[in-house]
Amino acid sequence: MTVELLSALCLVAVLEGLFLFVAPRGWRQAIEQLHQLSDLSLRLLGGVFIAIGLISLFLVRHV
Repeated sequence: MTVELLSALCLVAVLEGLFLFVAPRGWRQAIEQLHQLSDLSLRLLGGVFIAIGLISLFLVRHV
């Protein structure tokens, strides 16, 4: 399980780096827009991403 978790974290780093490498201007604009959101909106957005990630992980691992 540890190897899978570390592998997943490495893939996250690769994807984050890929976005920065391919579209630095778009990434910067997205960050500026996120900076303007309230804390509540950011928490809700984070919760949505967590839910989507967990559902996707469940589907990938069990279907």
